[in-house]
Amino acid sequence: LLVTTPEKYDVITRKGGDGSLGTLVSLIIIDEVHLLADDRGAVIETIVSRTQRYVESSQRLVRLVGLSATLPNYKDVALFLGVNPRTGLHFFGPEYRPVPLEQTFIGVTEKNRTKKLESMNKLAFEKVIKALDN
Repeated sequence: LLVTTPEKYDVITRKGGDGSLGTLVSLIIIDEVHLLADDRGAVIETIVSRTQRYVESSQRLVRLVGLSATLPNYKDVALFLGVNPRTGLHFFGPEYRPVPLEQTFIGVTEKNRTKKLESMNKLAFEKVIKALDN
C-alpha cells in the first residue's frame, strides 16, 4: 500500500524500469479528481498518461479509480481515464449525499488577478456569514 500525493507519486514513478515503484502498483485511486481542471491537474494528467502507457507496454492491468464529490463533467473524466462507460462508470447523484449541496454562481468582472481574487474571497466570506446567520 502506497499513499502519496500526486506530486510525490509523479517523482517516484518518473524513472521507469523493472525496479520502479510504478511496476508494483495495480490500483491507483485519485481522490479529488476534479483537480484536473486546477493547477495540480497537469501532474494528475501525467500520472494517468504514464500509467496508461505502462499498461500498454507491459500488458499488466492497473486499475484507475477517480473520486470526486463535485464533478459535473464526470463522463469526460471517465473517458480520459479510459473507463468503459457501460461497465466501469459509477455516478452517484445528489440523492446519495448526506447533506444537500447548494451551488451559487456569482459573476466577478475584475480583470486584475489580485483584485479579482480579493473580490471573490470577499464575496465568498459574505455568503458564508449570511448562511451562518440564517
